[in-house]
Amino acid sequence: MDNLFGVYVHWPFCKSKCPYCDFNSHVSNSIDHGAWREAFKKEIAYTAQLTKGRVVTSIFFGGGTPSLMEPETVQLIIDEIAACWALDPKAEITLEANPTSIEAQKFYDFKAAGINRVSIGVQSLNNADLQFLGREHSADEAIKSLRIADKIFDRFSFDLIYARPNQEVKVWAQELKTALSYAKGHLSLYQLTIEQGTPFYIQHGRGDFKIPEQDLAADLYEATQEIMSGSSMPAYEVSNHAIAGQESLHNLTYWRYADYAGIGPGAHGRLTIDGAKRATRTHRAPDIWLQRAMADGHGYHPYEDVDAQGRFLECLMMGMRLKEGVALSKIEEESGQKWDAVLLRDKIRSLRDEGLILLDDTHLKPTIEGMQRLNGVLSYLV
Repeated sequence: MDNLFGVYVHWPFCKSKCPYCDFNSHVSNSIDHGAWREAFKKEIAYTAQLTKGRVVTSIFFGGGTPSLMEPETVQLIIDEIAACWALDPKAEITLEANPTSIEAQKFYDFKAAGINRVSIGVQSLNNADLQFLGREHSADEAIKSLRIADKIFDRFSFDLIYARPNQEVKVWAQELKTALSYAKGHLSLYQLTIEQGTPFYIQHGRGDFKIPEQDLAADLYEATQEIMSGSSMPAYEVSNHAIAGQESLHNLTYWRYADYAGIGPGAHGRLTIDGAKRATRTHRAPDIWLQRAMADGHGYHPYEDVDAQGRFLECLMMGMRLKEGVALSKIEEESGQKWDAVLLRDKIRSLRDEGLILLDDTHLKPTIEGMQRLNGVLSYLV
């Protein structure tokens, strides 16, 4: 699909903070849902004035835990987006959910509000590992949530984290095969990473636990690719797998370097305004964002212009995450130069000879091996 334009809506609240999470999420005992509805409405209207004439092809409610939102809030946001922009009749509208916040009636209410796809944070089907990851649900609760989603929605996805402490390839392979029996076209599979500023960063640093060494992590990745390809759900992006036609349209908007608006506290966006690409971000602290949105109509910090070099680097880094790669025409559009003026042919030849990338008449793309070593590939290329 051409002319992608997404709207990301950030709900910053969770019941508890997971020790591996570095997202802008907060625990709050008191939320004024009416005020939040009004603030979201104001920031949507403000942003739409900057991007008149765009057609929204996807909406994504992320967080935090958006399934803690009131369905009335979700419906108001969708209705406001449709009123301020044009909303594609086939727009993908996704809401993230945790198994502990999934109730059948609430999911029916979300569907009635306009949600047509959910993404569930399962993370593991092993109770001990769920406890280690700080999750409040059990494996049985996770499976129950998947069954509810399957009953109510035509499309859903769920996340799993692997390369966990003491995880063996054969044990992960069995867990993944079990997960596939509940999947419906899309799975997101992430290797556990230790992010600075999280409790895991401190715990890992003092030796409380170890994650798999590089060779074992590589074995886990390769086993993942083999199992997913054999299930007709190959990787279309580094960590995302789908049956053909079930890819996340909203995430493709990011990876194909199309414009998207970021609404809510701490949300980032990329918007073309007056012919220039602008990086947008809103204030992270929920209370301050709420105050600013109510008073000023938005919680944005000053926009930052993304120059041609920055646009080239961003589109390359995002596009090379995809199996389809990045279009050479996109590189030229963003950089303002011929693709082989910003990418050296001898470096491409070297990476191609090593089996890490492919180059055809229209695209530069990673191989599966290149996806596994993407940071190194990109570092060498640029």
